[in-house]
Amino acid sequence: MNKTLFPIRIVFIALCVAAGWLVCYSIEEWDAYRVRASFIGFSIGVLVVLVDLMLKGFSLRGLSAITFGLGMGTLVAYMLSASPLFEKGDESMIYLSRLTLFLVATYLGTVIALRGRDEFNLVIPYVRFVPHEVDIPLVVVDTNVLIDGRIARVCETGFLSAALVIPRFVLKELQSVADSPEPIKQARGRRGLEVLAELRRIKNLDIRIPESEVAKSEDVDAKLVFLAHSMGAKLLTTDYNLAKMAEFQGVPWLNLNQLAKSLQPEFMLGEQIEVELVKAGKEEGQTIGFLPDGSMVVVAASRALLGRRVTAEIVSVIPSAGGKMVFARIAGAASD
Repeated sequence: MNKTLFPIRIVFIALCVAAGWLVCYSIEEWDAYRVRASFIGFSIGVLVVLVDLMLKGFSLRGLSAITFGLGMGTLVAYMLSASPLFEKGDESMIYLSRLTLFLVATYLGTVIALRGRDEFNLVIPYVRFVPHEVDIPLVVVDTNVLIDGRIARVCETGFLSAALVIPRFVLKELQSVADSPEPIKQARGRRGLEVLAELRRIKNLDIRIPESEVAKSEDVDAKLVFLAHSMGAKLLTTDYNLAKMAEFQGVPWLNLNQLAKSLQPEFMLGEQIEVELVKAGKEEGQTIGFLPDGSMVVVAASRALLGRRVTAEIVSVIPSAGGKMVFARIAGAASD
């Protein structure tokens, strides 16, 4: 249980007990029921605290929708109850009618707000509320993605149409990595800061930096998953473990490594490709080149063409840890 909320809950239950006792104190006829009323107040307080604990994982987005629905329902109920329809008649019937109207109107307002596609994000200030931005998807960015650097090139192409959410605690973690005394970590952190600058220079790229913090005791991965869940956003990461944790909690995720893997071209036997022969191979007469996706091409009987760009015909393809290894021969050359 949260140490900050525990005393607040205790005080609330004590106030409920005191309220039950004061009700009997103010009404002389109920003086003999003080203990019973205090117990009822205690029960109500405990029940409210239990409901509070049950709503621990309730989304702030849902809370703001309920708040909007209750407000609109109350306004409608007040306007109808103040109309001439309730001016004359039995007072008890008018009271019951107004009470029923209030309950029905607030219920319908809440249900409609929760069912609707519009977003009533009144609680989280950095989440969009402007109508024309409602349909823009959000992507929460992990620290590893900024250090990786490929996110800047992906955004430059325009394929990522979502708004990038870079939380303040991610920037703090990136700064701490850049300030590390270890040269390797320091270089990684500085590269992440350079990627941030590149993202800032990309035109029409929506970047949002939330100022609000989640629980201090949670680690960065837990904060990222919680923030993505509360904002209804996707999580962009290169960390497989973080991605699986997000998937377990129902948060959709994007992985740059999977994107790069899916973009690797499919080669067919007999297909012709252009490749620059950059170095000699292990076998006699072989040369090696590389395709734009990093796949290595081994061209047979081409040592005399080393350093030139040639057209080669694919003979076979073998999967490898770094991509694919393509074996080819110079196009038009006779096969053995």
